[in-house]
Amino acid sequence: MTAQQKRSATAIDAVAEGWVDTLVDLEPTAGTYIGRNEANDRFSDYSPEGIQKLRESLARTKSALDAQTAVDDVDSVTKEDLGRELDLSIETLDAGLPLRNLNVIESPSQEIREAFDLMPTDTVDDWSTISARLSRVPEAISGYLETLQSGIEQGITPARRQVFEVAAQARKVAASDGFFSTFAASASPADGSLPSSLAADLTERATRAAEAYGRLASFLTDELAGAATERDAIGRELYALRSRQFLGATIDLDETYEWGIEELARMVDEQESIARQIKPGASVLEAIEHLEHDESRKLQGTDALQRWMQATSDRAVADLGKDHFDIPDEIRTIECMIAPTQEGGIYYTGPTDDFSRPGRMWWSVPEGVTEFDTWRELTTVYHEGVPGHHLQIGQSVYNRDSLNSWRRLLAGTSGHAEGWALYAERLMEQLGYLDDPADRLGMLDGQRMRAARVVLDIGVHLEKQRPDGAGPWTAYYAFDFLGRNVNMNEGFVRFEVNRYLGWPGQAPSYKVGQRIWEQMRDDARAAEGESFDIKDFHRRALALGGVGLDTLKNALTV
Repeated sequence: MTAQQKRSATAIDAVAEGWVDTLVDLEPTAGTYIGRNEANDRFSDYSPEGIQKLRESLARTKSALDAQTAVDDVDSVTKEDLGRELDLSIETLDAGLPLRNLNVIESPSQEIREAFDLMPTDTVDDWSTISARLSRVPEAISGYLETLQSGIEQGITPARRQVFEVAAQARKVAASDGFFSTFAASASPADGSLPSSLAADLTERATRAAEAYGRLASFLTDELAGAATERDAIGRELYALRSRQFLGATIDLDETYEWGIEELARMVDEQESIARQIKPGASVLEAIEHLEHDESRKLQGTDALQRWMQATSDRAVADLGKDHFDIPDEIRTIECMIAPTQEGGIYYTGPTDDFSRPGRMWWSVPEGVTEFDTWRELTTVYHEGVPGHHLQIGQSVYNRDSLNSWRRLLAGTSGHAEGWALYAERLMEQLGYLDDPADRLGMLDGQRMRAARVVLDIGVHLEKQRPDGAGPWTAYYAFDFLGRNVNMNEGFVRFEVNRYLGWPGQAPSYKVGQRIWEQMRDDARAAEGESFDIKDFHRRALALGGVGLDTLKNALTV
């Protein structure tokens, strides 16, 4: 079914739409993300009572979904995938994971602050809403602290390493020149001057928000650190749960670990071959050193980086929209942004449901980093933009005539999204956009890192034997292992490993997701023979919207 064919809503669609409404009410930051701004003046209730309310809502929605019968293929996919997500969410809450929900990249500490990044800022009313949400930051932090305190009492706590890292992040936010004070001071609506009373409210509430983050930092170091576990590994049972969440698929963790070791070796061999093309007889490190001295491949400053990202993205949309993909006008716009933070990392945020806010690629440039290598980053732009996340997520939003709001805006897994983005990187190589050996080396640098993450993440959390046979994985070995498999500075390696240690199962979902996407394509090619059309395969797969990978596989093989 194409996006242009209007489909009548069904009872299952009504359950899914109701779940979106419930999530916007219970988790307003999710509403902000998809452009549902009616709850932009508040936050989730992060307290134990709020978590229990979410648990009850999940169970009610699952019962309502189970009571309905699918009337078409779209319904079948919705029922399968929404049911999977609801069940996994309930299982996560029952396993006590919210009590230990603290890590360096994706926990309430970051979610509360990041909510402001996507809020509208064009009008005085927009800044009034921001002011209202700022006033709720202390309450949100208090609820979160209550949950972490409950975890201490029940003996369910995060790793001490995460506690100290997040405390450092919180202190940075809480500083007098931290995010809240600079954000409030930046208020300048396009529709008129800011009333003095609103400016005063923003300043005062930003101060209170910063103080709340100061309380968070103190709690983490003074109370939670002493109760936190020294063990970084989450263990096999919880890891399997997290892996299913991030993939939307059940995999054999031990087989995947061994495959990861083999895939990493293959990436190394491929890199070494291309290194010799760049400079005869060179090792990978020597080829990289050669490229790093090539001034024609460098960008100076974040302004130049932003302009290059935008030009590269615009060119990819224009080129791929001619022959390789059907790209609707609504998703031909992508905004490339320098993020207001300096935490490291590159990420994508989808468009709002009405496309009033386009999809955006964000680059959070670490403090002090002013020089960027285009050969290293070209594939990243394809990963985050087109044909990566922007094409995938934007297409889902566009398909409003066939997919309900949950399918378009909230469904999906990291394995589906990030797996597609890595698949897209390889696709761009196959289409000739990475013919320059330097650009291919940059792509392989990222693919090698993603393969290493499969081995590291499963290895450290399941405490498996190291690839070198010298005993079980430890955090210390993880830092050394990643440092040997990425050409990045020490700060990047430290942040990345801390991310894997605190967010188990997420990092492997990229490469494992790519593996599953490629398996599905190859299975379709084998089944369809000469009639196989890769463009049609991509169209059918992306038309489903974001779903778990098991759901995707089932839908494509019907």
